[in-house]
Amino acid sequence: MVTLAQLRDTDLSGLAGAAGAYDTLAGAFGKHVQAMNTEVTKHVFNSQWVGTAAGAANASLQRTSGRLDAAHTEMSAVSGLLREASESFQLAQSKLKEALKEAQGAGLTVAEDGTVSWPAPSQAERHDPGYDTPQRARALADRISHAVTEADGADQKIAKLLDDLTVRARTGTGLDQAHARADPPARDDLGPRRLAAGGAPVVTNRFFMSAGGGTPAGAAPTEVNSWWKGLTPDEQQRLVQAHPDLLGMRDGIPATARDQANRLNLAHLIDTYEHKPNPSDDEKQKLEGFRAIRDKLNVQNGRQPPAFLLGVGEQGQGRGILSFGNPDTAKNVSAYVPGLGTKLSSVGGKDADRALNVWNAAHIADSGAEVASMIWLGYDPPPGLEKVLDGDPRPLEVMGTDRAAKGGAAYDTFMAGLRATHEGAPAHLVALAHSYGSTTVGLGAQLPGGTGADDIILVGSPGTGADKASQLHIDPHHVWVGDAENDPVSHLPAKGRVATDVVLGPVLGPVADDLYQTFAPDNQLWFGQDPASKDFGANRFAVPDGKSLSLDSHSNYMNSSSDTATAESINNIGQIVAGRYDAVTRQEGR
Repeated sequence: MVTLAQLRDTDLSGLAGAAGAYDTLAGAFGKHVQAMNTEVTKHVFNSQWVGTAAGAANASLQRTSGRLDAAHTEMSAVSGLLREASESFQLAQSKLKEALKEAQGAGLTVAEDGTVSWPAPSQAERHDPGYDTPQRARALADRISHAVTEADGADQKIAKLLDDLTVRARTGTGLDQAHARADPPARDDLGPRRLAAGGAPVVTNRFFMSAGGGTPAGAAPTEVNSWWKGLTPDEQQRLVQAHPDLLGMRDGIPATARDQANRLNLAHLIDTYEHKPNPSDDEKQKLEGFRAIRDKLNVQNGRQPPAFLLGVGEQGQGRGILSFGNPDTAKNVSAYVPGLGTKLSSVGGKDADRALNVWNAAHIADSGAEVASMIWLGYDPPPGLEKVLDGDPRPLEVMGTDRAAKGGAAYDTFMAGLRATHEGAPAHLVALAHSYGSTTVGLGAQLPGGTGADDIILVGSPGTGADKASQLHIDPHHVWVGDAENDPVSHLPAKGRVATDVVLGPVLGPVADDLYQTFAPDNQLWFGQDPASKDFGANRFAVPDGKSLSLDSHSNYMNSSSDTATAESINNIGQIVAGRYDAVTRQEGR
């Protein structure tokens, strides 16, 4: 049974060190497991050895490999439980010390059993209707009791699980792969949590899963935000410091906390990738991206608008979400999704500049309103088509919707997070997408609930997967399309205006041209109806035609307004983000 004195006086720092030591041990053991699988088991399995002895050897190796894998799982579980103990006890201790400090400041006495007493009231206090010492004392006594009970609950739960692991290690049952994976400590459900007393809900790391974007972890951003608000500032800060990689990408956590967590994680990622031995090309590209984001943050430091790093991670091709302005306090908020060929370095480069250009245009359109403009790279766009020539098949995924579908679901959750964390009156929220990003946003918009945006802006779109703007879970009058007449992507591959040779090159292009000239319906792009067509039913706003049919015309929609050749496009986008629809110059649909 944990006592008040034990919780108050115990130095808990050793638990985190023990967890780290077990992490190191498990990591080293994991390398041995990997070596066993790759250097021994794999070679035997792939050999030409056959017969009774070969079968027995293979079976023995499989058993050994399974036992090693199970041992690694159990070792990893120990470090997770020790870290769980450290965090649970520290949070409970923090609550206790905060309550004790308040009691001392109020002149109250706290006994070792948690009883709170106070001096007899003076004559004046007895007649003072505002005298509330007894009520304050009872409230503090409850807080003290709850803190001790939380620690005791954590102690009993974690001690039981550690005892179980010890028994399995002693008896050898922990070497059974099926049992090891089924054990509660082996499953990933014991992360950072706030253990509540008396059977109240336990907040586990379901709020921290799926940190790299993609499918939600089961807890909606509104739930995450409610949980976060229920923590004390000290608890919030402890979690930011202990788990920046998880908190930083979790939708529903406020922007200021995400920014702090992501800056910590960014520094960690840069250090990790700078010290990788023999890094792959993808790892080099991620490091380049992390450094570019760091440099952009440094450049923006002290300038207006302030920059907030709302996400960074190594998942997939790399994750990065950068906001100019605080989306939790801004009146007008836009989240821009880039498309084909976007690299992580673009979040600190050209796409950051595009988001900043949107901020400037919206600020000019309504200088009295606070603006937040983001670049959101929370998914894996297909790499640039030039990689096809190097034998990389991934760029051809631009012809499919798998990446866009996954990205669309993640984007919807991100937008729900912006709604959940916003302070005051709801923001005017705008989904802005370019190229393959418009397919991502379009597919996300067709999911139940959609993006939650007030307006959707699509530029240089190859289609949204929809035939009508009304399918995007928003009033079609609030769907906006910018499409340069000389943008080959928004002509591809509709009959009569096929431009596949410009995009796919001289080999694949003519083949696709012939097919679509023969079989494609009018105004049908790669991913559904042409959003700029009259049949789609959206607003088409005016943008410059661009140069003769070339990819340059595909990249100029969000250029700075100081570029007079393309200024009309960014100015119209700024008016839409500011909600000044009457000031938008329009264009007839095709």
